[in-house]
Amino acid sequence: MTAENKFGKTSEVRLETELRDGKAVLSDVFFTAPFKVMLPFYLREDYMQVMVLSASAGIMEGDVQKFDIHVNPGTSLEYLSQAYEKIHKMKEGMARRETKIVVEPDAYLKYAPLPTIPFKDSAFENHLEIELKEKSSRLLFQEILSCGRAACGEAFVYRFYHNHVAVHEEGNLIYLDNTKYDPKLFEMSGTGMYEGFTHLLNLVFFNIEKSESWMSEVRELLDETPEIEGGVTRIASGDVAVRILGRGSEPLLKISEKIQNME
Repeated sequence: MTAENKFGKTSEVRLETELRDGKAVLSDVFFTAPFKVMLPFYLREDYMQVMVLSASAGIMEGDVQKFDIHVNPGTSLEYLSQAYEKIHKMKEGMARRETKIVVEPDAYLKYAPLPTIPFKDSAFENHLEIELKEKSSRLLFQEILSCGRAACGEAFVYRFYHNHVAVHEEGNLIYLDNTKYDPKLFEMSGTGMYEGFTHLLNLVFFNIEKSESWMSEVRELLDETPEIEGGVTRIASGDVAVRILGRGSEPLLKISEKIQNME
């Protein structure tokens, strides 16, 4: 199921970092319509925030996007998006995005784009492949997916949203989330899915040490916070995953920030 790409070709973003004289810089930047990349903001010399802008109102039928991010040794990169990701109504086709990320040894990536909103009758495939070269390659991964425009009565009325996230470390698969949300096949608000909630947060810490006491504190925070349900677990690789259901993007963004700031 495809449709013509309105931009005539694949829309691309390519970012690569490098450490020069103790300062992180973008050694390679490439983008095509509708994307633009802002100049970095610096939290410290080796840590920069990079925001990707889009001249489009959102993801349209037929859009094909490709992102490549390479974080080299000694650098820390925080990837930011300009606004909530809107996936617009589609007549019969779909849109898709492929993202490839490499985090080299002694490098750090915070991948935290703003929440995704799939509109009524939208159809989207998202494929994200991440390679962590060594144990010293650190990654904080965050994603928030809403049910749609709930305030407009568009809860779970998209055609489908397929989300494939795979993380490899030293060549071995350590994390796989192959999710296919299809309201025609599943009761999206029911048991085992969103369970009466409208928004889902995934937050995973790769090669970022988290103690058992920290995990207990996160569980306490989740238990004490109204209007959410969530849990925290240590996956087979020893990394920590947090998954939370809520009723709005802003509350999930705020609790995610609280969790990230907990020592």
